[in-house]
Amino acid sequence: MTSNPPDTQTSPPTLQLIPDSRIHSLQFAKPSKLINEGHHVQHFLTTRAYTDICTFILQLNRALCPRTQATSPLPVSFPLVPGFPTSTPSIQALQTLLSDIESLVEQAPPDPGPRRFGNVSFRKWYALVEEKLDSFLDASLLDGTLSIKGSDGVAARVEVSSYLLGAFGSAQRLDYGTGHELSFIAFLGCLWKLGFFRDGTQGGDVEREIVRNVIEPYLKVVRKLILTYTLEPAGSHGVWGLDDHSFIPYIFGSAQLTRPISTDMEHMPLEGSVKGAPKPSDVTKANLVEDLRQTNMYFSAIGFINDVKKGPFWEHSPILFDISGIRDGWGKINKGMIKMFNAEVLSKFPVVQHFPFGSLFSWDVDPAAPAPTQGVHMMSQPIATAATANAGQTMTHTAPGTGTAAPWARAARMPPPPGPGIPYSRAPPGPSTGLLASRQSQKEEAESGTAAAQITITKAPWAQ
Repeated sequence: MTSNPPDTQTSPPTLQLIPDSRIHSLQFAKPSKLINEGHHVQHFLTTRAYTDICTFILQLNRALCPRTQATSPLPVSFPLVPGFPTSTPSIQALQTLLSDIESLVEQAPPDPGPRRFGNVSFRKWYALVEEKLDSFLDASLLDGTLSIKGSDGVAARVEVSSYLLGAFGSAQRLDYGTGHELSFIAFLGCLWKLGFFRDGTQGGDVEREIVRNVIEPYLKVVRKLILTYTLEPAGSHGVWGLDDHSFIPYIFGSAQLTRPISTDMEHMPLEGSVKGAPKPSDVTKANLVEDLRQTNMYFSAIGFINDVKKGPFWEHSPILFDISGIRDGWGKINKGMIKMFNAEVLSKFPVVQHFPFGSLFSWDVDPAAPAPTQGVHMMSQPIATAATANAGQTMTHTAPGTGTAAPWARAARMPPPPGPGIPYSRAPPGPSTGLLASRQSQKEEAESGTAAAQITITKAPWAQ
């Protein structure tokens, strides 16, 4: 999001399909990891891959925004509908693929040995996926798209299936996190570019099906894997993270509840909620979460947190608790989530270092990309090696005192972010000393208008 009102006369960006005349000139290859040191993140933020990822997420996000109707005072919203059949063959093929992948859990039951995280049987499940994936793809509608060959005779399957395999966690580390989630978004983006979703109505309808009938089922598969194999959070910030495993459902779930828009040219609202939407504070009410998790992705993610964590919500999920105090509606939350995703996922070395690049998500520079903002998140990358420094390449050094501390804990010693962020807005009940006393003090600063009491979020250059 930008701090200025969006231009409603320009069409929101969409991820472009590769023209048939050019698709065979590509050179498909297994994607390779190119983010090896902290300063590489700066380059990533100028690449075509970064632009395409952001464009695709914003495109899906906007499709979920409620719409006003000329013939009715009631807006049209787009809730999750469990078990709702889809008539789009491409969506059905992906649902079948996810079901086939999930079914392999029965062939790799968890090891009974005592362990807190990372059941070793996950490696057996992952090996089964690698072994059977080609047969799953051969038997589906995906085979036609993935059989497209580039100029060197290599099929698209080599490239696209790598993103799919990277979407279910690490068999080596026995963990799952936002980088794996990002890999699934890239998998869907590859299929979009190759024209796999042409059988649906593009411009809103098929995008909504992708989110509600593919991404949400994918998240359910992942949650089953986490529970079955006690997968460790990958690169988790611990209690200071938004969520131990996921981020995407908070973006799309808040989009489902924003103020309605009226035209195809209108950008996402920056504040407000659709009529009848639950209050952001309802995330703290377990009984309401149980009801709402069936129809909304935000509450579905909150429900999973409640499944795996015990104790007061404000204690185990403090950032989500703080966000629940937002009074400007779900549009404000959606805007903040997009900014936070850019800062905490796409701009963080521990996450994007694992993202691989090929011909569809390219490492090449996007000529239209703005220079990345040198904010706190860019400054907090790992220091480059001495060899790289001696080669004269640009480095970014870790700022003193930064790391995985709570964003609002850092805010007091850092300049305010460019543009509004998600404010620290709620104070949990509890003792008046120690950690919670510090958070209460920062709440009082926020109420007195202190800008530094906001969550420090890097302004997203791609947000509209």
